[in-house]
Amino acid sequence: MNPVFNKHLVFQSDFGVADGAVAAMTGVVVSVDDTLRMHHLTHDIPPYDIYLGSYRLYQTYSYWPAGTIFVSIVDPGVGFSQKSLVVELNTGQFVVTPDNGTISHLKRYVGIKRIFEIDKQQNLLPSTNKSYTFYGRDLYAYTAARLSSGKISLENVGPELAIDDLKLFDIPEPTIKENSIEGHVAIHDERYGSLWTNIPYDTFDQWDASQAKVRIRILKEEQLMYENELPVGQSFHDVNLNQAILYANSLQNVGVALNQNSFSKAFNIGYGFNWKIILEKI
Repeated sequence: MNPVFNKHLVFQSDFGVADGAVAAMTGVVVSVDDTLRMHHLTHDIPPYDIYLGSYRLYQTYSYWPAGTIFVSIVDPGVGFSQKSLVVELNTGQFVVTPDNGTISHLKRYVGIKRIFEIDKQQNLLPSTNKSYTFYGRDLYAYTAARLSSGKISLENVGPELAIDDLKLFDIPEPTIKENSIEGHVAIHDERYGSLWTNIPYDTFDQWDASQAKVRIRILKEEQLMYENELPVGQSFHDVNLNQAILYANSLQNVGVALNQNSFSKAFNIGYGFNWKIILEKI
């Protein structure tokens, strides 16, 4: 049974908006069907940062209804030989993306129902000619627009693939002990510099709901980068200006912030699996 698409397309890329790349993709969508609604998750993913592209999809997908198609182009390995995918999530949204790990967070936390490999011979924009370096325009936008408008079905996309054959990166789970929880800095809240961890706030809350303060240590690999005792609060107004706080972020995970300042810049903290964060009972 073919799904019903809702004509919403949500784009993210590492293209930026300084040149015509995003406008070109928009033009392809409009040329296929000018009733499609094109939205933008972000085009400010740092070049080639597949990890961040994967996380931003996970951060956003649940606020869009079933039948929405996300188009994610963060593709350092662009080329004819790399697989390109249409992925159907268990929750009914779709992602059009290269098979390069961009789907890792959604696979881990949401689950995948089906995957189709895009047949490039059948689904490239006809005017592509001999150019193979802008699949965001010539393959992903074009395929997503034709799917969303009903001009092709999933069966026209290409062969169905085994979910186990996806290229993924491992996402470690938090380690919970009697007196500590160990996770990693999953991402930054970019504009404000807060740290978002992979530790579910419910897990932290159940670990010791009576904690008014916790000791926090942040390590880059094994090098200690930050250590302090932080208050646990509901919002940034619970602490003074420039004071740090531990809180529940908008994804219901543990966050660490400086009130009206950037925690990541102030203490030179990055993100990713090599940025360990340890919470300890005082």
